[in-house]
Amino acid sequence: MGNTWQLQEAKNKFSNLVDKAHHSGPQFVTKHGKESVVIIAIEDYRKLNKPKSDLVSFLKKSPLSDINIDLARDKSPSRDIEL
Repeated sequence: MGNTWQLQEAKNKFSNLVDKAHHSGPQFVTKHGKESVVIIAIEDYRKLNKPKSDLVSFLKKSPLSDINIDLARDKSPSRDIEL
């Protein structure tokens, strides 16, 4: 068997499908003859979803990183409101 499973077979042999995903790579499940989903090992999933860089590095590489923004807060008292 390759790495393509019909849905009914995938349901009947799910444990085997998971083992194959761990040892042989992604497993494709078809529904009505068309590829529907891919079963992958959690390690592969985490590699796919891992951020390429952290937020600080991303912001430092931004084309706007050289702009000087005044982040000081206005300390003046708020306006009077009648309640």
